[in-house]
Formats: sequence, C-alpha cells, structure tokens
Amino acid sequence: IPLLKGRMFAESDGPDAPHVALISESVARQKWPNEDPIGRTIEFGNMDADLRLLTIVGVVGEVRKHSLEGAPHPTVYVNYRQRSRSADEFDVVLRTNSDPEAMFPVIRRVLTQLDATVPAKIGTLNQTFSASLNNRRFNLLLVGVFALTALLLAMAGVFGVLAYSVVQRTQEIGVRMALGARTLHVMRLVFGQSLGMLLIGIVVGLVGAFALTRLMRTLLFEITATDPLTYISVIGLLTFVALLACYIPARRAAKVDPLIALRYE
Repeated sequence: IPLLKGRMFAESDGPDAPHVALISESVARQKWPNEDPIGRTIEFGNMDADLRLLTIVGVVGEVRKHSLEGAPHPTVYVNYRQRSRSADEFDVVLRTNSDPEAMFPVIRRVLTQLDATVPAKIGTLNQTFSASLNNRRFNLLLVGVFALTALLLAMAGVFGVLAYSVVQRTQEIGVRMALGARTLHVMRLVFGQSLGMLLIGIVVGLVGAFALTRLMRTLLFEITATDPLTYISVIGLLTFVALLACYIPARRAAKVDPLIALRYE
C-alpha cells in the first residue's frame, strides 16, 4: 500500500503512546477536501468501542480489499498494538529479495514454534492475486469459447455467401470478358459490390454489438464494453475474409474462357 503523505506506523506507536491512524486517499478527499489531513483527529469508537481519538499520521493509496471487481472503499487503518481486536483471520505480509516460495519452510517453522494449532495458509502475492480471479476467469473462458465459435461461424458465413454470389455471376463475368472487359475491371466490379454488402453487414453488426456488450459490463475489468481495439480487430478480420472470398472466385472466373463462361449454368 503506497504511502502518499505523512508516515507509516512506527515502533514508537505502542499501547501507551498516543493512538494514531492512517487513512486512505478517498477518506482524505471526502473529509478534508483541499486541506492537509495530517494531524487531524478522528474517532474509531463505532468499530472497537474505544472512544479515544486517533491522530492521523499518514495518507495511503486505495486498495481493493476483496476482489478487483469492487471499487476501493474509504478505509481507516489503526495499529493493532494500540487497538487490539479479536479476529478469526490474521494476515501477515512478508517482503523478500529472494524467491518467495523458498521462504515457505522457514515461515511454517516459525508459525509452528509460535502456535502449532494455528492452521496457516501460505502463498505468494501472485498466487493470491490469481486465485481471486478464478471465478471470473472461468466465466470469461466460457464467453471466450462462445465468442470464438461465433466469430468462426461469421467468417465461414461471410466467405460462403460472398463466394457463392460471385460464382453465380460467372456467366455475367463471361459476357463482360467477351465484350472486352479486362481482368482488372472485373475484379474491381466484384470487389465494389461485395464491399457494399460487407459495409452494410458491419454497420448492422456494430449496432447489435453496442447493444449486447452493455449486458457484459459486469464481466469486464478496466476495459469498456466499447473497447475500440476489439471492434477494429474483428472488423479487420471479417474484412480480410470477405476480400479473400471475393478474390478467389472472381480471379478464377476471370481466367475462364468466355465461351465456357457463357455456357455456365
């Protein structure tokens, strides 16, 4: 938790010293806007029934306590040596310059020496961070699988429809070639009409996507339901598939002998 102003708790903040507190940035912003909260006093009695005032000695950054999905809550931190409370859980955070997992045996040995009956759960910060996302990760995996399936079906549909429409125009292409049209002119005609259909499909798809992604806001973290990179990527992929679907049959049809193309059914 970063210190933004003032100081952290010190060894001198013992049971007999004046009681001190740290507050989160949101508390400072709400209670003392445009003022320095250091040195101000607050009451914490509604939490531990101790009516002695607390002197604010520092302001710290915001923390998402339970999960990344919830917004940070205004928080007051007190020194457990000054305001001891019974708790069914007690978290200890250790910082080391070596491999954290190499410290596990030492930590277990120390905890056993202190109290062998205490069930201890040890893990790295990365493991704790990852575990907090397990439920959301599973949900997004399912959504991702369905989204990928839908994208593949869309690609297959776009390719099939456009390729079929070009093949259906083989006779028309043969007539144009017989009348002197060049391959470049035929390709330009096919691409122009196909891109018009693609543009209509993209507009309709964007409208539907904007409407449906609003229902997915609860599944997103630090990304909007209208993320431009996602939309641009999908549009670019479908456009590439559409161009490929037009190019292959149009190129093939343009190379066919006009007499054969005229007899095409």
